[in-house]
Amino acid sequence: MSRIANYPVPIPSGVEVNFAGRLLTIKGKKGTLKLDVHPAVTIINKDNVLTFAPRDEESKSDALAGTFRALINNMVKGVTVGFEKKLELVGVGYRAQAQGKNLNLTLGYSHPIVYKLPEGVTVETPSQTEVVVKGTDKQLVGQVAADIRAFRPPEPYKGKGVKYANEVIARKEAKKK
Repeated sequence: MSRIANYPVPIPSGVEVNFAGRLLTIKGKKGTLKLDVHPAVTIINKDNVLTFAPRDEESKSDALAGTFRALINNMVKGVTVGFEKKLELVGVGYRAQAQGKNLNLTLGYSHPIVYKLPEGVTVETPSQTEVVVKGTDKQLVGQVAADIRAFRPPEPYKGKGVKYANEVIARKEAKKK
């Protein structure tokens, strides 16, 4: 059996969990998230604790039980606390500015980049060189942060570009004559 699926997911107060067929809906103070549960996974809600088990003895069902346990745990965390990723812009003239549902980036190209944010994600710019991506869906927050980083990934010689706040860039030495 999957070791991850053995751990139950406690449901904190203020979080509502509903099953409608295979559709799982989790509602909390930060928002609502929905997930289509695979038919090979059994989810039991008893005393505000979710437990997971495979429906049959196949190894695929076992793996899916652990996967869905992790996804649902992230959903519960997202609707209660939320997720955030911090990005830093390193380079002369590199700037970011949040305007409503758009993020304006100046990254050394001949044109500014306007990134339209998907639904469910917000962006804050505490300073011109910092970007904070926030939301309830962990996967969507990570994807938006990766999309922003992909506009100008950090290069190994000077370290210029968009990097995660905790990312360490392996620096290379320049060529010698």
